[in-house]
Amino acid sequence: MPRRRFQRGRLFKRGTRPVWVGAFREDRLQTDGTIRRIQRKVVMGPADKVSQRAAYATLRPYLDAVNTAPAPPPRTWKTFLDVVNEWRQQIAVNLKPSTVRAAESHLKSHLLPRLGSLRLQELNVRTLQAFVTSTAATGVTRKTLENVLQTMFSILRTARSFGNGVPAVKRRDLTLPPTGPGREVPMLDAQQIGQIITKANEPFATMFAVLGMTGLRAGEMLGLKVGDLDFKRNLLHVQRSVDSRTKKEQSPKTIGSKNDVPIPPALEKRLKDFLRAHYRENHSGYLFANRNANSYSVGKVTEYGLWPVQTALGIPHTGLHAFRHGVASEMIEDGAPLTVVQRQMRHRDARTTLQKYGHTIGDAQKRAANTLAEKIERHTVIELVPTAEMVPTAL
Repeated sequence: MPRRRFQRGRLFKRGTRPVWVGAFREDRLQTDGTIRRIQRKVVMGPADKVSQRAAYATLRPYLDAVNTAPAPPPRTWKTFLDVVNEWRQQIAVNLKPSTVRAAESHLKSHLLPRLGSLRLQELNVRTLQAFVTSTAATGVTRKTLENVLQTMFSILRTARSFGNGVPAVKRRDLTLPPTGPGREVPMLDAQQIGQIITKANEPFATMFAVLGMTGLRAGEMLGLKVGDLDFKRNLLHVQRSVDSRTKKEQSPKTIGSKNDVPIPPALEKRLKDFLRAHYRENHSGYLFANRNANSYSVGKVTEYGLWPVQTALGIPHTGLHAFRHGVASEMIEDGAPLTVVQRQMRHRDARTTLQKYGHTIGDAQKRAANTLAEKIERHTVIELVPTAEMVPTAL
Protein backbone atom coordinates (compact mmCIF):
# COMPACT_ATOMS: atom_id res chain seq x y z
CA MET A 1 0.00 0.00 0.00
CA PRO A 2 1.33 3.53 -0.77
CA ARG A 3 2.95 5.23 2.18
CA ARG A 4 0.78 7.84 3.87
CA ARG A 5 2.22 11.31 4.19
CA PHE A 6 1.02 14.77 5.22
CA GLN A 7 -0.17 16.77 2.21
CA ARG A 8 -0.02 20.53 1.72
CA GLY A 9 -1.64 20.50 -1.68
CA ARG A 10 -0.88 22.66 -4.68
CA LEU A 11 -2.71 25.67 -6.08
CA PHE A 12 -2.38 26.91 -9.67
CA LYS A 13 -4.25 28.77 -12.41
CA ARG A 14 -5.67 27.04 -15.47
CA GLY A 15 -7.56 28.03 -18.65
CA THR A 16 -7.93 31.03 -20.92
CA ARG A 17 -10.29 32.53 -18.38
CA PRO A 18 -8.09 31.57 -15.42
CA VAL A 19 -9.56 29.68 -12.53
CA TRP A 20 -7.89 28.56 -9.33
CA VAL A 21 -7.34 24.78 -9.22
CA GLY A 22 -6.32 22.87 -6.12
CA ALA A 23 -4.46 19.55 -6.53
CA PHE A 24 -3.84 16.82 -3.95
CA ARG A 25 -3.61 13.01 -3.74
CA GLU A 26 -6.15 10.60 -2.35
CA ASP A 27 -6.11 6.86 -1.62
CA ARG A 28 -8.79 4.88 -3.45
CA LEU A 29 -9.82 1.27 -2.91
CA GLN A 30 -9.69 -0.62 -6.23
CA THR A 31 -12.03 -3.38 -7.34
CA ASP A 32 -9.33 -6.00 -6.76
CA GLY A 33 -8.99 -4.91 -3.13
CA THR A 34 -5.70 -3.02 -3.49
CA ILE A 35 -5.13 0.62 -2.61
CA ARG A 36 -4.15 3.06 -5.34
CA ARG A 37 -3.14 6.67 -4.84
CA ILE A 38 -4.71 9.00 -7.38
CA GLN A 39 -4.39 12.73 -8.00
CA ARG A 40 -7.50 14.87 -7.52
CA LYS A 41 -8.03 18.38 -8.87
CA VAL A 42 -10.77 20.70 -7.61
CA VAL A 43 -11.74 24.10 -9.09
CA MET A 44 -11.66 26.78 -6.36
CA GLY A 45 -13.23 29.61 -8.39
CA PRO A 46 -12.39 32.24 -11.04
CA ALA A 47 -9.06 33.92 -10.47
CA ASP A 48 -10.48 37.40 -11.13
CA LYS A 49 -13.02 37.06 -8.32
CA VAL A 50 -11.28 34.78 -5.79
CA SER A 51 -7.95 35.74 -4.27
CA GLN A 52 -5.15 33.22 -3.86
CA ARG A 53 -5.59 33.35 -0.10
CA ALA A 54 -9.30 32.66 -0.38
CA ALA A 55 -8.59 29.79 -2.80
CA TYR A 56 -6.22 28.20 -0.25
CA ALA A 57 -8.91 28.57 2.42
CA THR A 58 -11.37 26.77 0.13
CA LEU A 59 -8.82 23.98 -0.50
CA ARG A 60 -8.08 23.48 3.22
CA PRO A 61 -11.14 21.27 4.03
CA TYR A 62 -10.19 18.89 1.24
CA LEU A 63 -6.63 18.58 2.58
CA ASP A 64 -7.85 18.15 6.17
CA ALA A 65 -10.13 15.31 5.08
CA VAL A 66 -7.24 13.54 3.35
CA ASN A 67 -4.71 14.08 6.15
CA THR A 68 -6.96 13.10 9.07
CA ALA A 69 -8.97 10.30 7.48
CA PRO A 70 -7.74 6.75 8.23
CA ALA A 71 -6.34 4.82 5.30
CA PRO A 72 -8.99 2.64 3.67
CA PRO A 73 -8.60 -0.95 4.83
CA PRO A 74 -7.08 -3.12 2.12
CA ARG A 75 -9.27 -5.97 0.98
CA THR A 76 -8.56 -8.66 -1.51
CA TRP A 77 -10.39 -11.57 -2.99
CA LYS A 78 -7.18 -13.31 -3.99
CA THR A 79 -6.45 -16.65 -2.40
CA PHE A 80 -3.14 -17.96 -1.16
CA LEU A 81 -2.99 -20.19 -4.23
CA ASP A 82 -3.30 -17.10 -6.46
CA VAL A 83 -0.28 -15.41 -4.91
CA VAL A 84 1.65 -18.69 -4.96
CA ASN A 85 1.15 -18.81 -8.73
CA GLU A 86 2.35 -15.20 -9.01
CA TRP A 87 5.42 -16.11 -6.94
CA ARG A 88 6.11 -19.05 -9.23
CA GLN A 89 5.92 -16.88 -12.34
CA GLN A 90 7.82 -13.83 -11.09
CA ILE A 91 10.16 -14.96 -8.29
CA ALA A 92 10.83 -18.71 -8.43
CA VAL A 93 12.33 -18.50 -11.93
CA ASN A 94 15.13 -16.35 -10.47
CA LEU A 95 15.99 -18.65 -7.56
CA LYS A 96 18.32 -21.63 -7.33
CA PRO A 97 16.73 -24.93 -8.43
CA SER A 98 17.41 -26.46 -5.01
CA THR A 99 15.63 -23.55 -3.29
CA VAL A 100 12.60 -23.89 -5.57
CA ARG A 101 12.45 -27.66 -5.01
CA ALA A 102 12.41 -27.19 -1.25
CA ALA A 103 9.70 -24.52 -1.50
CA GLU A 104 7.56 -26.65 -3.83
CA SER A 105 7.87 -29.55 -1.39
CA HIS A 106 6.61 -27.33 1.43
CA LEU A 107 3.75 -26.07 -0.74
CA LYS A 108 2.67 -29.52 -1.88
CA SER A 109 2.93 -31.29 1.46
CA HIS A 110 1.78 -28.62 3.92
CA LEU A 111 0.84 -25.14 2.70
CA LEU A 112 -1.53 -25.58 -0.25
CA PRO A 113 -3.61 -28.44 1.22
CA ARG A 114 -4.42 -26.34 4.30
CA LEU A 115 -4.14 -22.72 3.16
CA GLY A 116 -4.46 -22.75 -0.63
CA SER A 117 -8.19 -21.93 -0.81
CA LEU A 118 -8.13 -19.23 1.89
CA ARG A 119 -8.38 -15.56 0.97
CA LEU A 120 -5.37 -13.46 1.93
CA GLN A 121 -7.33 -11.54 4.55
CA GLU A 122 -8.06 -14.81 6.31
CA LEU A 123 -4.36 -15.47 6.87
CA ASN A 124 -4.35 -13.75 10.25
CA VAL A 125 -2.59 -14.79 13.45
CA ARG A 126 -5.39 -17.12 14.53
CA THR A 127 -5.48 -18.96 11.19
CA LEU A 128 -1.71 -19.32 10.93
CA GLN A 129 -1.41 -20.43 14.56
CA ALA A 130 -4.00 -23.12 13.86
CA PHE A 131 -1.94 -24.17 10.84
CA VAL A 132 1.19 -24.43 13.00
CA THR A 133 -0.57 -26.45 15.69
CA SER A 134 -2.26 -28.86 13.29
CA THR A 135 0.93 -29.38 11.27
CA ALA A 136 2.98 -30.07 14.39
CA ALA A 137 0.35 -32.62 15.47
CA THR A 138 1.17 -34.72 12.38
CA GLY A 139 4.65 -35.39 13.72
CA VAL A 140 6.55 -32.77 11.71
CA THR A 141 9.72 -31.68 13.45
CA ARG A 142 10.16 -28.11 14.62
CA LYS A 143 13.00 -27.58 12.13
CA THR A 144 10.80 -28.69 9.22
CA LEU A 145 7.99 -26.47 10.47
CA GLU A 146 10.34 -23.49 10.63
CA ASN A 147 11.40 -24.14 7.02
CA VAL A 148 7.75 -24.37 5.92
CA LEU A 149 6.95 -21.06 7.63
CA GLN A 150 9.98 -19.46 6.00
CA THR A 151 8.61 -20.42 2.59
CA MET A 152 5.14 -19.14 3.49
CA PHE A 153 6.32 -15.77 4.80
CA SER A 154 8.58 -15.32 1.77
CA ILE A 155 5.60 -15.78 -0.56
CA LEU A 156 3.42 -13.46 1.53
CA ARG A 157 6.13 -10.76 1.49
CA THR A 158 6.13 -10.98 -2.29
CA ALA A 159 2.33 -10.70 -2.35
CA ARG A 160 2.48 -7.61 -0.13
CA SER A 161 5.16 -5.98 -2.30
CA PHE A 162 2.92 -6.58 -5.33
CA GLY A 163 0.22 -4.41 -3.72
CA ASN A 164 -1.99 -7.13 -2.22
CA GLY A 165 -3.59 -6.64 1.15
CA VAL A 166 -1.96 -9.15 3.48
CA PRO A 167 -2.38 -9.19 7.29
CA ALA A 168 0.76 -8.04 9.07
CA VAL A 169 1.61 -11.34 10.76
CA LYS A 170 5.21 -11.94 11.77
CA ARG A 171 7.07 -15.08 12.74
CA ARG A 172 7.33 -13.95 16.36
CA ASP A 173 3.51 -13.80 16.55
CA LEU A 174 3.31 -17.60 16.24
CA THR A 175 4.07 -20.13 18.96
CA LEU A 176 5.91 -23.23 17.75
CA PRO A 177 6.15 -26.52 19.65
CA PRO A 178 9.23 -27.05 21.82
CA THR A 179 12.33 -28.44 20.19
CA GLY A 180 12.35 -32.21 20.48
CA PRO A 181 15.37 -34.47 20.79
CA GLY A 182 17.64 -33.82 17.85
CA ARG A 183 18.51 -36.53 15.40
CA GLU A 184 22.03 -37.84 15.47
CA VAL A 185 23.95 -36.21 12.66
CA PRO A 186 25.64 -38.78 10.35
CA MET A 187 29.37 -38.24 10.62
CA LEU A 188 32.52 -39.96 9.42
CA ASP A 189 35.56 -39.75 11.68
CA ALA A 190 39.16 -39.48 10.49
CA GLN A 191 39.75 -43.22 10.66
CA GLN A 192 36.65 -44.03 8.60
CA ILE A 193 37.47 -41.34 6.03
CA GLY A 194 40.98 -42.74 5.65
CA GLN A 195 39.64 -46.29 5.20
CA ILE A 196 37.10 -45.13 2.60
CA ILE A 197 39.74 -43.24 0.59
CA THR A 198 42.08 -46.25 0.65
CA LYS A 199 39.45 -48.73 -0.56
CA ALA A 200 37.65 -46.53 -3.13
CA ASN A 201 38.50 -46.50 -6.82
CA GLU A 202 39.27 -43.37 -8.81
CA PRO A 203 37.90 -40.81 -9.29
CA PHE A 204 35.91 -41.47 -6.12
CA ALA A 205 39.00 -41.83 -3.93
CA THR A 206 40.18 -38.32 -4.80
CA MET A 207 36.64 -36.97 -4.45
CA PHE A 208 36.46 -38.38 -0.92
CA ALA A 209 39.91 -37.00 -0.15
CA VAL A 210 38.76 -33.51 -1.16
CA LEU A 211 35.60 -33.83 0.95
CA GLY A 212 37.39 -35.32 3.93
CA MET A 213 40.37 -32.95 3.98
CA THR A 214 38.63 -29.64 3.18
CA GLY A 215 35.01 -29.95 4.35
CA LEU A 216 33.57 -28.82 1.01
CA ARG A 217 29.92 -29.48 0.32
CA ALA A 218 29.25 -32.20 -2.25
CA GLY A 219 27.96 -29.77 -4.88
CA GLU A 220 31.01 -27.54 -4.39
CA MET A 221 33.35 -30.49 -4.83
CA LEU A 222 31.60 -31.55 -8.05
CA GLY A 223 31.75 -27.95 -9.31
CA LEU A 224 35.52 -27.71 -8.94
CA LYS A 225 37.49 -26.97 -12.09
CA VAL A 226 41.17 -27.48 -12.75
CA GLY A 227 41.62 -23.70 -12.75
CA ASP A 228 40.39 -23.58 -9.15
CA LEU A 229 43.48 -25.44 -7.95
CA ASP A 230 46.19 -22.98 -6.91
CA PHE A 231 49.25 -25.10 -6.16
CA LYS A 232 51.51 -22.03 -5.88
CA ARG A 233 49.70 -20.81 -2.80
CA ASN A 234 48.18 -24.19 -1.93
CA LEU A 235 44.65 -22.82 -2.07
CA LEU A 236 41.45 -24.24 -3.46
CA HIS A 237 39.10 -21.57 -4.86
CA VAL A 238 35.45 -22.42 -4.20
CA GLN A 239 33.67 -20.53 -6.98
CA ARG A 240 30.55 -22.53 -7.80
CA SER A 241 28.34 -25.47 -7.00
CA VAL A 242 26.58 -28.04 -9.20
CA ASP A 243 22.90 -28.69 -8.56
CA SER A 244 22.36 -32.28 -7.47
CA ARG A 245 19.55 -32.94 -9.96
CA THR A 246 19.88 -30.59 -12.91
CA LYS A 247 23.72 -30.62 -12.90
CA LYS A 248 23.60 -26.93 -13.69
CA GLU A 249 26.20 -24.59 -12.23
CA GLN A 250 25.06 -22.20 -9.55
CA SER A 251 26.61 -20.02 -6.88
CA PRO A 252 27.59 -21.68 -3.57
CA LYS A 253 25.09 -21.87 -0.74
CA THR A 254 25.87 -18.46 0.76
CA ILE A 255 27.96 -15.41 -0.10
CA GLY A 256 30.56 -16.47 2.47
CA SER A 257 30.77 -19.94 0.91
CA LYS A 258 32.46 -18.45 -2.16
CA ASN A 259 35.92 -18.39 -0.65
CA ASP A 260 39.30 -20.13 -0.52
CA VAL A 261 40.29 -23.12 1.58
CA PRO A 262 43.83 -24.39 2.12
CA ILE A 263 45.12 -27.49 0.32
CA PRO A 264 47.01 -29.64 2.84
CA PRO A 265 50.23 -31.30 1.57
CA ALA A 266 48.60 -34.76 1.65
CA LEU A 267 45.74 -33.54 -0.54
CA GLU A 268 48.16 -31.66 -2.83
CA LYS A 269 49.99 -34.91 -3.61
CA ARG A 270 46.73 -36.77 -4.27
CA LEU A 271 45.43 -34.04 -6.57
CA LYS A 272 48.64 -33.91 -8.60
CA ASP A 273 48.66 -37.71 -8.91
CA PHE A 274 45.03 -37.63 -10.00
CA LEU A 275 45.65 -34.95 -12.64
CA ARG A 276 48.58 -36.93 -14.00
CA ALA A 277 46.96 -40.39 -14.13
CA HIS A 278 43.16 -40.18 -13.90
CA TYR A 279 41.96 -36.76 -15.07
CA ARG A 280 39.48 -36.78 -17.99
CA GLU A 281 39.66 -33.87 -20.39
CA ASN A 282 36.30 -32.11 -20.75
CA HIS A 283 35.01 -28.95 -22.40
CA SER A 284 33.91 -27.41 -19.07
CA GLY A 285 37.21 -28.01 -17.32
CA TYR A 286 35.66 -29.93 -14.41
CA LEU A 287 38.14 -31.62 -12.13
CA PHE A 288 35.87 -34.66 -11.92
CA ALA A 289 34.09 -35.49 -15.19
CA ASN A 290 32.22 -38.67 -16.12
CA ARG A 291 32.55 -40.62 -19.37
CA ASN A 292 30.23 -38.14 -21.08
CA ALA A 293 32.53 -35.26 -20.10
CA ASN A 294 29.87 -33.90 -17.74
CA SER A 295 29.94 -33.37 -14.00
CA TYR A 296 28.89 -36.23 -11.75
CA SER A 297 25.66 -36.15 -9.77
CA VAL A 298 25.65 -36.44 -6.00
CA GLY A 299 23.36 -39.45 -6.19
CA LYS A 300 25.66 -41.40 -8.51
CA VAL A 301 28.75 -40.68 -6.41
CA THR A 302 26.92 -41.81 -3.29
CA GLU A 303 25.33 -44.91 -4.80
CA TYR A 304 28.24 -46.21 -6.89
CA GLY A 305 31.23 -44.70 -5.11
CA LEU A 306 30.51 -44.42 -1.40
CA TRP A 307 27.97 -47.07 -0.39
CA PRO A 308 29.77 -50.11 -1.87
CA VAL A 309 32.94 -49.10 0.00
CA GLN A 310 31.06 -48.51 3.25
CA THR A 311 29.37 -51.91 2.88
CA ALA A 312 32.74 -53.61 2.38
CA LEU A 313 34.21 -51.84 5.42
CA GLY A 314 31.20 -52.44 7.66
CA ILE A 315 30.51 -48.70 7.98
CA PRO A 316 26.81 -47.68 8.07
CA HIS A 317 25.69 -45.92 4.90
CA THR A 318 25.83 -42.13 4.98
CA GLY A 319 25.56 -39.31 2.50
CA LEU A 320 28.43 -37.21 1.23
CA HIS A 321 27.61 -34.50 3.77
CA ALA A 322 28.90 -36.82 6.50
CA PHE A 323 32.44 -35.96 5.34
CA ARG A 324 31.78 -32.27 6.06
CA HIS A 325 30.44 -33.03 9.53
CA GLY A 326 33.48 -35.18 10.13
CA VAL A 327 35.89 -32.39 9.19
CA ALA A 328 34.28 -29.93 11.60
CA SER A 329 34.03 -32.43 14.42
CA GLU A 330 37.64 -33.61 14.06
CA MET A 331 38.92 -30.03 14.01
CA ILE A 332 36.99 -29.22 17.18
CA GLU A 333 38.20 -32.44 18.81
CA ASP A 334 41.80 -31.42 18.04
CA GLY A 335 41.29 -28.11 19.82
CA ALA A 336 40.92 -25.77 16.83
CA PRO A 337 39.32 -22.44 17.85
CA LEU A 338 35.70 -22.00 16.86
CA THR A 339 36.58 -19.12 14.54
CA VAL A 340 39.06 -21.34 12.67
CA VAL A 341 36.41 -24.02 12.18
CA GLN A 342 34.00 -21.32 11.02
CA ARG A 343 36.42 -20.14 8.32
CA GLN A 344 37.11 -23.69 7.17
CA MET A 345 33.38 -24.45 6.94
CA ARG A 346 32.81 -21.00 5.40
CA HIS A 347 29.85 -20.29 7.64
CA ARG A 348 28.53 -16.76 7.72
CA ASP A 349 29.32 -16.40 11.40
CA ALA A 350 30.48 -18.50 14.34
CA ARG A 351 26.93 -18.88 15.63
CA THR A 352 26.11 -21.11 12.68
CA THR A 353 29.09 -23.30 13.48
CA LEU A 354 28.13 -23.42 17.16
CA GLN A 355 24.53 -24.31 16.29
CA LYS A 356 25.51 -27.13 13.93
CA TYR A 357 28.37 -28.60 15.94
CA GLY A 358 27.49 -27.58 19.48
CA HIS A 359 27.13 -31.24 20.46
CA THR A 360 30.76 -31.86 19.51
CA ILE A 361 31.92 -28.79 21.38
CA GLY A 362 29.94 -29.98 24.39
CA ASP A 363 31.59 -33.41 24.39
CA ALA A 364 35.07 -31.90 24.05
CA GLN A 365 34.29 -29.47 26.86
CA LYS A 366 33.19 -32.31 29.14
CA ARG A 367 36.38 -34.24 28.47
CA ALA A 368 38.50 -31.15 29.12
CA ALA A 369 36.67 -30.49 32.39
CA ASN A 370 37.09 -34.13 33.44
CA THR A 371 40.81 -34.02 32.68
CA LEU A 372 41.21 -30.85 34.73
CA ALA A 373 39.22 -32.31 37.64
CA GLU A 374 41.34 -35.49 37.64
CA LYS A 375 44.52 -33.42 37.60
CA ILE A 376 43.37 -31.41 40.60
CA GLU A 377 42.18 -34.51 42.40
CA ARG A 378 45.65 -36.07 42.15
CA HIS A 379 47.08 -33.17 44.13
CA THR A 380 44.47 -33.44 46.87
CA VAL A 381 45.67 -36.90 48.05
CA ILE A 382 47.26 -36.55 51.49
CA GLU A 383 49.73 -39.17 52.62
CA LEU A 384 49.01 -40.01 56.23
CA VAL A 385 52.12 -40.23 58.48
CA PRO A 386 51.75 -42.41 61.58
CA THR A 387 51.70 -40.46 64.83
CA ALA A 388 51.89 -41.47 68.49
CA GLU A 389 48.14 -41.35 68.76
CA MET A 390 47.85 -43.74 65.80
CA VAL A 391 50.33 -46.35 67.15
CA PRO A 392 48.46 -49.06 69.08
CA THR A 393 49.52 -49.41 72.75
CA ALA A 394 50.47 -52.74 74.26
CA LEU A 395 48.11 -54.14 76.86
